[in-house]
Amino acid sequence: MKKLVNEKPSAMRVRQGFQTLLTQTRGDTKFKPNLFDLVDVDVTIKDLPFEFHNYKIVNLTDIHLGQWISPEYLSGVVDYVNSINPDMITLTGDYVSYILEGYEDALLDSFKRLKAKDGKFAVLGNHDHWADAEKIREILKDSDIVDLSNDVYSLEKNGETLNISGVDSCTVGADNIDEVLEKLPDDGASILLAHEPDFAKISSETNRFDLQMSGHSHGGQLVIPGVKTTPFRCSYSIKYPVGAYKVKDMVQYTSKGLGTNSFWLRINCKPEITLFYLKTDKRKKIEITGV
Repeated sequence: MKKLVNEKPSAMRVRQGFQTLLTQTRGDTKFKPNLFDLVDVDVTIKDLPFEFHNYKIVNLTDIHLGQWISPEYLSGVVDYVNSINPDMITLTGDYVSYILEGYEDALLDSFKRLKAKDGKFAVLGNHDHWADAEKIREILKDSDIVDLSNDVYSLEKNGETLNISGVDSCTVGADNIDEVLEKLPDDGASILLAHEPDFAKISSETNRFDLQMSGHSHGGQLVIPGVKTTPFRCSYSIKYPVGAYKVKDMVQYTSKGLGTNSFWLRINCKPEITLFYLKTDKRKKIEITGV
């Protein structure tokens, strides 16, 4: 059995106090659409049922509420996401940074207000475990968000199925892909939520996932122009730090996320909301009848 590595980084409250002070010095903390990227990602999935062709999924990740991202800013994000009218919303971890205390109500309010036709789904990141994993899970539940940590949800539409799976944070050793595979149907299109992008090396080997959505890296907070990658890579985001990758037969997508770690500094690396469009590779036959 895996041993959880839940030890919190030292001096978390000191770091949080420092970040809160710096955030206040920024002045205006309202959400402004021109300050982030809405990234459209088309993902063609083999044998995706026609019912899910052009299916629209909004992914949010690495909010880090309380560290540069204010409750007011997050509320603006929610309003924007709801205006897109997504079929589904996915959240891939690190909702807070160093502490949860004082931000519970703001996180709950924003998560409750998120609206999607077919539901909201989430996994936890390493910072969520360090802050208070159980309380975060309570907030997800009270917000009608399905916690997919090492779990599977099969969405059915008109007799067709799309599987949504998730693994808990591998940084703290909470991931259990075997448990996910036991619950996952043997066939059908499958999407995996995993906070850490380099988990794609493991998930792709199963040959059971078409798309993995991740965050964790913040895009390195610096993207090299032209090269479109970053020299700044942290653990579990070394191989797949930013953007889209083909890993065996699976697409790995690493979002730049909304928040940042340590300093509010991004160079050629705007905060990101990702909008996925699922595409089928099937051809639909149309019968032409005589008049």
